[in-house]
Amino acid sequence: MSNASGNNSESIQLAMQTPLPASSLNPSSLSVNAVLPSDGFSSIDSIPSINRNQSFLPPVDKGFGAWSFLAAAFVVEAIVWGFPTSFGVFLDVYLKDTKYTAQPKASSLLPLIGPVSSGIIYCSGPFITPVITRYPYHKRTFMYVGTILCWASLFAASYTTQIIPLVVLQGALYAIGGSMLYIPCISFHRKRGFANGVVSAGTAVGGILLPLILPPLLSSYGPTKTLRILSIAIALLLVPLLPLIKGRLPESRIRAMGPTPLVANTLQGFGYFVPIVWLPTFASALNLNSSTVSMALALLNCGSVIGRLTTGYLSDKINPWILGLSTLASTSAATFILWGVLSYNLAGLLSFSVAYGILAGGWSSTWNGFTKPLSANDPNLFTTLYGILLFSRGLGNIFSTPISSALTNLDSNSTISSTTSIHAFNRSEHLGFNVGGGKFGKMIVYVGTCFAAAALIALVGWGMDVARRRRSFERQAGQEQQS
Repeated sequence: MSNASGNNSESIQLAMQTPLPASSLNPSSLSVNAVLPSDGFSSIDSIPSINRNQSFLPPVDKGFGAWSFLAAAFVVEAIVWGFPTSFGVFLDVYLKDTKYTAQPKASSLLPLIGPVSSGIIYCSGPFITPVITRYPYHKRTFMYVGTILCWASLFAASYTTQIIPLVVLQGALYAIGGSMLYIPCISFHRKRGFANGVVSAGTAVGGILLPLILPPLLSSYGPTKTLRILSIAIALLLVPLLPLIKGRLPESRIRAMGPTPLVANTLQGFGYFVPIVWLPTFASALNLNSSTVSMALALLNCGSVIGRLTTGYLSDKINPWILGLSTLASTSAATFILWGVLSYNLAGLLSFSVAYGILAGGWSSTWNGFTKPLSANDPNLFTTLYGILLFSRGLGNIFSTPISSALTNLDSNSTISSTTSIHAFNRSEHLGFNVGGGKFGKMIVYVGTCFAAAALIALVGWGMDVARRRRSFERQAGQEQQS
């Protein structure tokens, strides 16, 4: 009996020490089927019993664990991303306050805060994913540290009115904490497209709610106290959700990334974030009140919810190149027509907000379709590829802000008022290109051109994909004839 126990113990230890193949999802290939969850047992002694064909991982795509994970990840995404995606409301307030605009290079530095935040979150994927994959037991610790950083960054930012500390705290440090919360929230396999769409929709939901919540807070308490209130609210909302973010995937080693539509993804990133940052400022140039200004951004994010859910569902069923090409081309057309031509009044601006949210907001939900051929049997590889796509898009996010700031030709000493503006709006010029004396015209052309260029890359990618499928079919037919 003792010999049998010793042999079993040795078998267990060997099974636990043998690394899983990168594409393995079937634990029955091991001599003893004991697969540890990504935040599971710290040692083999803590496992109550181990039997052949028994798995300690809860179901990946069904059951309470899966759906509670999805619900918690949705809310975490809304909290983490809601703040940078609604930064345009803060920017509009900052640009009206001489306490900020009187500082050197204010008009160039203030618009950077939101894009720096979202850009770092996007670019962190290739760096954080290998760490949480290498040390899966510390994934939950990662998320608690991220929560602390998000709270501390906004709380500390509430005690300064200097622009550089705001960029560091409200922008960069918040993003580091947000990255540690966001990356672990990717843990589905067969229903990956749908789950990715739901989680991504959390971003837009946060972008809907915050633009409606922020104006009353900012008008009553100002930006400093509002940041303090938000920091406390974020901590209170996040902490109860973290126990639900439980790992349900076996860990595998990182593999090199295959070819993906990185060029189209980067070009899309160079254009996508510009309206999110500048739409409230554009609305102020129309002499709209603060509630209406916030409504434009909220409608954009509301449309983004629809776009992300719809595109996520379709990405499981439609060729990703066709889906991506249609969203990119239609977004380019909407930018030139709805924003550039028709957004000279409130109706045109709100129409563009909804259309842009639906069309452009769903792009990240197409990533499932692009990565599925490479990671069909390895959800952890999907996480790695997803991180690389985040990084690619984040580059566009970061660099698009200084580009768009230069294109708007903002005077460093100017402020934008709802009643007066240096560039008065001429209502006889019925074009969105001419709003604010035409200072937004070049920026609109830039955004539309970025999407048009990304659509062209997607068209080339679709053609290459069709040619590859045809060669594969002909090769298979030739082999069948020979046999």
